[in-house]
Amino acid sequence: MTASTLCRTTAKSRIAAVCAVAVAGTLLLTACGDQTDSGSTKAGDGASANSAPLFDKLPEKYQKSGVIKVGTNAEYAPMESVENGKIVGVDPDIAEALGKQLGVKFEFTSGSFDGLITALNTGRHDIAMSSITDNKQRQEGLDDSGKKLGKGVDFVDYFLAGTAVYTKKGNPEGIKSIEDLCGKVAAVQRGTTYEEALKKQSKACTDAGEKAVKIESFENDTEAQTRVKSGGAVAGVNDYPVAVDLARKAGGGKDFEVVGEQVDAGPFGIAVNKDNTELRDVLKEAVDAIIADGSYKKVLDKWGAGTGAIDKAAINGGK
Repeated sequence: MTASTLCRTTAKSRIAAVCAVAVAGTLLLTACGDQTDSGSTKAGDGASANSAPLFDKLPEKYQKSGVIKVGTNAEYAPMESVENGKIVGVDPDIAEALGKQLGVKFEFTSGSFDGLITALNTGRHDIAMSSITDNKQRQEGLDDSGKKLGKGVDFVDYFLAGTAVYTKKGNPEGIKSIEDLCGKVAAVQRGTTYEEALKKQSKACTDAGEKAVKIESFENDTEAQTRVKSGGAVAGVNDYPVAVDLARKAGGGKDFEVVGEQVDAGPFGIAVNKDNTELRDVLKEAVDAIIADGSYKKVLDKWGAGTGAIDKAAINGGK
């Protein structure tokens, strides 16, 4: 979906999920059940083994299958969304560019955000790429209290985003930042780093003698948006690039607006099982390669996401 803000990042983060981000990243992604498919697509045709410079570095499993299976939650335009039955956006296009370096296809399947890491670690997907904020909590498999829930995941960081607050068009409550949400209703998707950002802000409110934020958490981001649009919540919180795209496009630009600046910027990462270090390392090489050859910048410019560009990939760079 700090990420956040992804996304999905938190105040520790969407950043720190998606990302997690966005995400995201926070309620840990492993805390909830497995996902269900809501759409799938393949990112490009990759490149032939003969022409792909990094093919020989891939684990043999992927050389033989020619496919890397990707779990995503396609509700976060411009990062990933469904158009005409196909998953499109920044992440699928980056994956297509990576495929040309690796000589394989990236096959995306969409399901619930808070089930992505569980699905990854049970082998349903090879990677998760869904505006997921890279943070220590997700790396180590911890819940909000620091309790161990699972083995965690490794991340290959490829994007930078922060948390943003959006309101109904016209901003009827005069919200200027997340600090203005004390005592008010705010809508957010469950399991994301920006949900954690709201929890942190709520504590700051009560510590200052003000009323807590009334957080309404939803299974998917569309429900949170609907709550804001209807006036049931004064604001929503999301990854910055997602919130900006939402304000630009929803209702022809008449439904929402972003207030204030993004906060707690941090990395989105491609999540990889900790046992799959060979795949993790070659993905990092591939991200660096598309940054160097310019295809990375072309993808971000295409989707208006250039503010999230990084200069170099990192492994587990989130805090």
